Amino acid sequence: MDSNLVIAIGREFGSGGFEVASRVAEKLGVKLYDKELIALIAKNSGMSEDVIREVDETAASSFLYALSSGAFVGASVLNSNINTLPLTDKAFLTCSKIIKDIADKESCVILGRCAETVLAGRDNLLTVFIHADMNDRIDRISNLKNIGRDEAEALIKKIDKKRAAYHNYYAETRWGARNAYDLCLNSALGIDTLADIIVTAARNMVK
Repeated sequence: MDSNLVIAIGREFGSGGFEVASRVAEKLGVKLYDKELIALIAKNSGMSEDVIREVDETAASSFLYALSSGAFVGASVLNSNINTLPLTDKAFLTCSKIIKDIADKESCVILGRCAETVLAGRDNLLTVFIHADMNDRIDRISNLKNIGRDEAEALIKKIDKKRAAYHNYYAETRWGARNAYDLCLNSALGIDTLADIIVTAARNMVK
């Protein structure tokens, strides 16, 4: 039995997913893994952090073919020889191994990176997706980045498209689909409210 509690959180850009994940980690007294994974991937792959940032949560160039053919490549990538893979697949495979190692060693919160797929089948795994109304997301990003609403909306759509492509390429489930997660929550309820819901659910599911 897997004794560590792991919460895998996916999120729409601008939904406040990072803030929710941070609050959950704080309430549980565990570590949040997000950008920290970039340094770990670089260290374990021999690639530079700049390169990893460029391909982080990015699908391989063959994504459009996989999408049109209905292919699910995540499982095959996880079972591949890393030396034969393109850069994006190498980053995904390295990240997946790191996520598994982390989950084996400690309870934690992991943001994005298809963690719910990478860790599928584990005991004490809670999967969550954070979403929000587009207007709320535009307001958040516009204020955070001090940019106009049109620019904020364009950025949201660009990053959402990238995250969906990455997830749908490497995961068997669809990004943001309600049947792919234990919880799908609207951040309009409030960051603290969402954190409390997630913490309560996580504590109740521990075996």
